[in-house]
Amino acid sequence: MMVAADPEHVPILVIGAGIAGVGLAVSLRDAGIDDFAVLERAADLGGTWRANTYPGCACDVPSQLYSYSFAPNPNWSRTYGTQPEILAYLQSVARHHDVVRHMRFGTELLSARWDDTGSRWRITTTRGELTADVVVSAVGPFSEAQIPQLPGAETFEGAQFHSLHWDHEHDLTGDRVAVIGTGASAVQFIPEIQPTVKRLTVFQRSAPWIVSRLDRRTLAAERALLRRIPMLGKAIRGLYYTGIEGFGLVGFVDKRFRHPYEALAKLQLLRQVRDPTLRRKLTPDYVIGCKRAIFSDAYYPALTKPNVDVVTAGIQEIRAHSIVTTDGTEYEVDTIIYGTGFGVPPAIFDRVYGTDGRSIGDRYRQRPSSYLGATLAGFPNFFCTLGPFGAAGNQSAIYMIEAQVRYIVDAVRTMRARNIRRIDVREEVQRTFLNEVAERSRDTAWLTGGCRSYYQTADGGNAGLYPNWSFEYRRRTSRFDPESYEVRVR
Repeated sequence: MMVAADPEHVPILVIGAGIAGVGLAVSLRDAGIDDFAVLERAADLGGTWRANTYPGCACDVPSQLYSYSFAPNPNWSRTYGTQPEILAYLQSVARHHDVVRHMRFGTELLSARWDDTGSRWRITTTRGELTADVVVSAVGPFSEAQIPQLPGAETFEGAQFHSLHWDHEHDLTGDRVAVIGTGASAVQFIPEIQPTVKRLTVFQRSAPWIVSRLDRRTLAAERALLRRIPMLGKAIRGLYYTGIEGFGLVGFVDKRFRHPYEALAKLQLLRQVRDPTLRRKLTPDYVIGCKRAIFSDAYYPALTKPNVDVVTAGIQEIRAHSIVTTDGTEYEVDTIIYGTGFGVPPAIFDRVYGTDGRSIGDRYRQRPSSYLGATLAGFPNFFCTLGPFGAAGNQSAIYMIEAQVRYIVDAVRTMRARNIRRIDVREEVQRTFLNEVAERSRDTAWLTGGCRSYYQTADGGNAGLYPNWSFEYRRRTSRFDPESYEVRVR
């Protein structure tokens, strides 16, 4: 009789090989920690920037800031990096720091359950069983497409796909195309497809705030200057950081700071859309910052073209070759593209189970919870990046990720130096943090700005944004604080 072999044990298991996963892998290596593996369900690294390949896909944070502080890139071809260039950057960083060898591609986490007897995680993947002392979720918040359940969608006989799963084999030339949703992805791909389609009908539930992007090609001379004078790149990064951080004035300081930002956005709308009827459709009816503001100089001009309609009536049903709105109008359609954003929280939250047998997703739906967006009470030896209240509404995600990575690496170092077998954030510490978040969120533009968005829970609470300055968050996560945790030594 054959005895089943014990599962492979990996001391530190990282889930996801996107920006956070690559950054964490590099930091672990730099700290002299080499006994880790990175699981990635896709065939290559890159995360969001591997998965999203829709036309016009690009970053909405200037490239000098949307990059690792430890890996400045003086060679960005544009002010805002495009998807292929950002993906190439991530791949080059991973190769340069020799972390690709730690990655296991085509391996998806199916479940992770805490075994309190063994003080370890028991993990099921698409390639077998594992155990781990420490698990880190480095899965981003934009990893799962969110497609609305519209009546009749299954009867549609044309092509339909979400921007996250762009069908590059389907030629849109001459098609009558419906775009459902006007979020950040739609704002980027609409100007790209508008010139080639026969008719473009944009179904808008609420108008986004659009702010000028001021994107441009970088000059060869300035790229050469940045290569020769690295401090110049740091200075530019600092200027971009300061400018973007200023959005916190509207988000969580006082909504009255919105007026200059709204004035700039309204001026752009007035300048680019001369038709008053269309302009009224495109004028937001909520405070800027209540939803994510979007940077673009091409979106409004695309909507003014003769082959484009903006529809504000709700969708009643989808038929075999058309979409019918609640006012009874029927729009003939060949292709439907969903620009409807992403599922929050990420699906992995429903696959990680804590000490009481409940998943992170179960707890999230009851109330989004974490400590510093990096750990969760009841989930020992578990860390995450951009967890609930670990994302900033007014700063580059990479800045927040780097702060969390520093905290996680210091936690692992501390555990090993002190021979700690198990850590779990104290319930009272997490409760104090959550109460602080709730208090600071009460009057924010995110919750009281007159809109509904993924910034909010179903009952109108904060769904996961950190309601304070990112530099304050960086200070709080500058070192691991074992006094905030229940600790069990070996």
